[in-house]
Amino acid sequence: MKRWVIVAALLVVIMAVAAPLFSWWERHRIVETIKFFPLDREAVFTEAKTTLVLGAKKERERYTLRWSTTSTLNRRAYLRQDISLLFADGRLIDVLSKWETDVDTIRMEKTVMTHDSRFFQAITFHHGELHKGEVITSSQTMSSTYLYVIDSPYYPLTSFRRPKTDDEREWQRVLNKAANEFLRHKADELLDYFSLSKDDYYALYLPELVAYTEQPLPGLSTAKTQTMIGRLWEGLYKSYVLGIKKEDGSILSPIGSTMPLILIQKDYRRILILLEAKNGEKVMLIQVP
Repeated sequence: MKRWVIVAALLVVIMAVAAPLFSWWERHRIVETIKFFPLDREAVFTEAKTTLVLGAKKERERYTLRWSTTSTLNRRAYLRQDISLLFADGRLIDVLSKWETDVDTIRMEKTVMTHDSRFFQAITFHHGELHKGEVITSSQTMSSTYLYVIDSPYYPLTSFRRPKTDDEREWQRVLNKAANEFLRHKADELLDYFSLSKDDYYALYLPELVAYTEQPLPGLSTAKTQTMIGRLWEGLYKSYVLGIKKEDGSILSPIGSTMPLILIQKDYRRILILLEAKNGEKVMLIQVP
């Protein structure tokens, strides 16, 4: 009888220790996975927004940028997850990511300290995983924003999205030109390095992907476009946001890398994602839709 009491007590202790460990493992597994499932036509986002707001004052020659996202699904989801990427002048400067279970809404916010006149772009992928018995579906959308910030000793600290004055129009022209020339130069280097012809692909930069939230890619239906986008973000999260995975198994931080250039083969057989890491290493990620 005593032996059974001892065994029962040991089982209780083991279960007490194992339960939180399993919970941690399950949470860790979920947070490192965005999985595309067939889209649920009834689950839609009633709100999806990304914002950038300049702080009022400078501190030690630096200014603050408040970066926030919010999204609401029209029902609670087994898993809600949002990922937002912030770029400045064509380079990734920060990442926001959050997930919660059994919720409909996700909100994220971060204050970024930076300096100099810059062109900021942010894109967010809003995702929901829904379970109905053994059937698993998903819902997704994207949101984005941009902001020009002028930080010059000859001009008061200011920001705008659409220029209203001649000065702001000139700043917009200068910042757009600098970012576009930088990205064009890097694209040429990457295409040459990997021996690729841009003519064989539909090419766009990651923030431009938001244009296909409601319209299809050339020659594709809206449904197939959304499937491709969902799988693209699944791959981006796994092989870029969580760290750039190299063939030798090592991982590079995505921070400081160039804005991903997405090359979609015109026959839609594969998608290439080209970028240069902060250390100058050129990277190509390959995905089969």
